[in-house]
Amino acid sequence: MPKVGMEPIRRRQLIDATIASMGEHGLADTTVQTISRGAGVSPGIIHHYFGGKDELLTATMRSMLQQLRDDATQRLATADSPRARLEAIVDCNFAPGQFEPRVVAAWLGFWAQAPHNPALSRLQRINARRLHSNLLHALRALLPPERAERVAVGLAAMIDGLWLRFALTGAIDGSAARAVALGYLDSELSA
Repeated sequence: MPKVGMEPIRRRQLIDATIASMGEHGLADTTVQTISRGAGVSPGIIHHYFGGKDELLTATMRSMLQQLRDDATQRLATADSPRARLEAIVDCNFAPGQFEPRVVAAWLGFWAQAPHNPALSRLQRINARRLHSNLLHALRALLPPERAERVAVGLAAMIDGLWLRFALTGAIDGSAARAVALGYLDSELSA
Protein backbone atom coordinates (compact mmCIF):
# COMPACT_ATOMS: atom_id res chain seq x y z
CA MET A 1 0.00 0.00 0.00
CA PRO A 2 1.42 3.43 -0.96
CA LYS A 3 2.45 5.79 1.80
CA VAL A 4 0.06 8.65 2.48
CA GLY A 5 1.39 11.91 1.04
CA MET A 6 3.84 10.27 -1.36
CA GLU A 7 2.05 11.25 -4.57
CA PRO A 8 3.13 14.93 -4.67
CA ILE A 9 6.67 13.94 -3.68
CA ARG A 10 6.88 11.25 -6.38
CA ARG A 11 5.34 13.49 -9.02
CA ARG A 12 7.88 16.25 -8.25
CA GLN A 13 10.70 13.70 -8.25
CA LEU A 14 9.64 12.43 -11.69
CA ILE A 15 9.24 15.94 -13.11
CA ASP A 16 12.73 16.87 -11.87
CA ALA A 17 14.13 13.64 -13.36
CA THR A 18 12.44 14.47 -16.68
CA ILE A 19 14.10 17.88 -16.78
CA ALA A 20 17.45 16.31 -15.90
CA SER A 21 17.05 13.61 -18.56
CA MET A 22 16.14 16.20 -21.20
CA GLY A 23 19.22 18.16 -20.17
CA GLU A 24 21.45 15.13 -20.52
CA HIS A 25 19.86 13.30 -23.46
CA GLY A 26 17.59 15.80 -25.22
CA LEU A 27 13.88 15.20 -25.74
CA ALA A 28 14.29 12.61 -28.50
CA ASP A 29 16.44 10.35 -26.34
CA THR A 30 14.59 10.91 -23.09
CA THR A 31 12.73 7.69 -22.35
CA VAL A 32 10.71 6.23 -19.54
CA GLN A 33 13.87 4.30 -18.64
CA THR A 34 16.17 7.36 -18.51
CA ILE A 35 13.63 9.23 -16.43
CA SER A 36 12.96 6.38 -14.02
CA ARG A 37 16.69 5.66 -13.68
CA GLY A 38 17.31 9.33 -12.87
CA ALA A 39 14.54 9.31 -10.30
CA GLY A 40 15.70 6.01 -8.81
CA VAL A 41 12.33 4.33 -9.34
CA SER A 42 10.93 1.60 -11.54
CA PRO A 43 9.48 2.59 -14.95
CA GLY A 44 6.05 1.45 -13.76
CA ILE A 45 5.95 4.35 -11.29
CA ILE A 46 5.79 6.77 -14.23
CA HIS A 47 2.78 4.94 -15.61
CA HIS A 48 1.21 4.83 -12.15
CA TYR A 49 1.48 8.57 -11.52
CA PHE A 50 1.21 9.97 -15.06
CA GLY A 51 -0.11 7.27 -17.38
CA GLY A 52 2.91 7.45 -19.67
CA LYS A 53 5.75 9.54 -21.05
CA ASP A 54 3.57 12.02 -22.97
CA GLU A 55 1.54 12.83 -19.88
CA LEU A 56 4.72 13.22 -17.85
CA LEU A 57 6.16 15.58 -20.47
CA THR A 58 2.98 17.64 -20.37
CA ALA A 59 3.08 17.74 -16.56
CA THR A 60 6.73 18.78 -16.71
CA MET A 61 6.05 21.65 -19.11
CA ARG A 62 3.06 22.68 -16.99
CA SER A 63 5.28 22.67 -13.89
CA MET A 64 7.94 24.80 -15.59
CA LEU A 65 5.29 27.25 -16.76
CA GLN A 66 3.85 27.40 -13.25
CA GLN A 67 7.30 28.23 -11.84
CA LEU A 68 7.66 30.99 -14.43
CA ARG A 69 4.17 32.28 -13.61
CA ASP A 70 4.84 32.20 -9.85
CA ASP A 71 8.05 34.18 -10.34
CA ALA A 72 6.23 36.71 -12.53
CA THR A 73 3.41 37.04 -9.99
CA GLN A 74 5.85 37.71 -7.15
CA ARG A 75 7.77 40.28 -9.15
CA LEU A 76 4.62 41.99 -10.42
CA ALA A 77 3.25 42.25 -6.89
CA THR A 78 6.11 44.59 -5.94
CA ALA A 79 6.12 46.61 -9.18
CA ASP A 80 4.87 50.12 -8.45
CA SER A 81 4.53 51.51 -11.97
CA PRO A 82 3.80 50.30 -15.51
CA ARG A 83 7.51 50.56 -16.38
CA ALA A 84 8.37 48.51 -13.26
CA ARG A 85 5.77 45.91 -14.31
CA LEU A 86 7.48 45.59 -17.70
CA GLU A 87 10.85 45.21 -16.04
CA ALA A 88 9.44 42.51 -13.74
CA ILE A 89 8.17 40.57 -16.76
CA VAL A 90 11.55 40.80 -18.46
CA ASP A 91 13.35 39.86 -15.25
CA CYS A 92 11.38 36.67 -14.65
CA ASN A 93 12.07 35.49 -18.21
CA PHE A 94 15.82 36.03 -17.78
CA ALA A 95 16.11 34.87 -14.16
CA PRO A 96 19.05 32.55 -13.36
CA GLY A 97 16.76 29.55 -12.86
CA GLN A 98 15.59 29.88 -16.46
CA PHE A 99 19.20 29.71 -17.67
CA GLU A 100 20.24 26.43 -16.04
CA PRO A 101 21.47 24.11 -18.83
CA ARG A 102 18.99 21.35 -18.00
CA VAL A 103 16.09 23.81 -17.93
CA VAL A 104 17.21 25.33 -21.22
CA ALA A 105 17.32 21.87 -22.83
CA ALA A 106 13.82 21.12 -21.54
CA TRP A 107 12.38 24.38 -22.88
CA LEU A 108 14.00 23.78 -26.27
CA GLY A 109 12.58 20.28 -26.39
CA PHE A 110 9.11 21.52 -25.53
CA TRP A 111 9.24 24.35 -28.08
CA ALA A 112 10.39 21.96 -30.78
CA GLN A 113 7.70 19.40 -29.94
CA ALA A 114 4.80 21.83 -29.41
CA PRO A 115 3.74 21.97 -33.10
CA HIS A 116 3.44 18.17 -33.10
CA ASN A 117 1.88 17.60 -29.68
CA PRO A 118 -1.56 19.11 -28.99
CA ALA A 119 -1.11 19.23 -25.21
CA LEU A 120 2.27 20.99 -25.42
CA SER A 121 0.95 23.28 -28.16
CA ARG A 122 -1.94 24.29 -25.93
CA LEU A 123 0.39 25.08 -23.03
CA GLN A 124 2.66 27.11 -25.33
CA ARG A 125 -0.31 29.13 -26.62
CA ILE A 126 -1.44 29.83 -23.05
CA ASN A 127 2.06 30.99 -22.13
CA ALA A 128 2.33 33.23 -25.20
CA ARG A 129 -1.08 34.80 -24.51
CA ARG A 130 -0.18 35.36 -20.86
CA LEU A 131 3.09 37.08 -21.79
CA HIS A 132 1.36 39.24 -24.38
CA SER A 133 -1.46 40.16 -21.99
CA ASN A 134 0.93 41.12 -19.19
CA LEU A 135 3.06 43.24 -21.51
CA LEU A 136 0.06 44.91 -23.13
CA HIS A 137 -1.55 45.71 -19.78
CA ALA A 138 1.50 47.69 -18.68
CA LEU A 139 2.19 49.25 -22.09
CA ARG A 140 -1.36 50.61 -22.46
CA ALA A 141 -0.65 52.90 -19.52
CA LEU A 142 2.40 54.28 -21.33
CA LEU A 143 1.58 54.32 -25.06
CA PRO A 144 -1.33 54.80 -27.44
CA PRO A 145 -3.20 51.52 -28.09
CA GLU A 146 -1.74 50.72 -31.54
CA ARG A 147 1.83 51.41 -30.41
CA ALA A 148 1.25 49.45 -27.19
CA GLU A 149 0.20 46.42 -29.24
CA ARG A 150 3.21 46.72 -31.57
CA VAL A 151 5.67 47.12 -28.69
CA ALA A 152 4.10 44.18 -26.82
CA VAL A 153 4.61 41.96 -29.87
CA GLY A 154 8.14 43.28 -30.33
CA LEU A 155 9.15 42.85 -26.69
CA ALA A 156 7.71 39.32 -26.58
CA ALA A 157 9.67 38.48 -29.73
CA MET A 158 12.77 40.05 -28.21
CA ILE A 159 12.38 37.95 -25.05
CA ASP A 160 11.88 34.74 -27.03
CA GLY A 161 14.66 35.55 -29.48
CA LEU A 162 17.23 36.42 -26.84
CA TRP A 163 16.35 33.33 -24.86
CA LEU A 164 16.64 31.18 -27.98
CA ARG A 165 19.98 32.81 -28.87
CA PHE A 166 21.30 31.84 -25.44
CA ALA A 167 19.88 28.32 -25.71
CA LEU A 168 21.44 27.64 -29.09
CA THR A 169 24.77 29.42 -28.79
CA GLY A 170 25.39 30.38 -25.17
CA ALA A 171 26.58 33.70 -26.60
CA ILE A 172 24.50 35.78 -24.20
CA ASP A 173 23.63 35.31 -20.54
CA GLY A 174 20.55 36.33 -18.60
CA SER A 175 21.85 39.72 -17.48
CA ALA A 176 23.02 40.65 -20.98
CA ALA A 177 19.71 39.46 -22.45
CA ARG A 178 17.86 41.53 -19.85
CA ALA A 179 19.88 44.63 -20.78
CA VAL A 180 19.14 44.18 -24.49
CA ALA A 181 15.40 43.68 -23.89
CA LEU A 182 15.16 46.66 -21.57
CA GLY A 183 17.18 48.74 -24.04
CA TYR A 184 14.62 47.90 -26.73
CA LEU A 185 11.79 48.78 -24.35
CA ASP A 186 13.35 52.11 -23.37
CA SER A 187 13.97 53.07 -27.00
CA GLU A 188 10.33 52.30 -27.84
CA LEU A 189 9.04 54.22 -24.84
CA SER A 190 11.11 57.30 -25.69
CA ALA A 191 10.35 57.26 -29.43
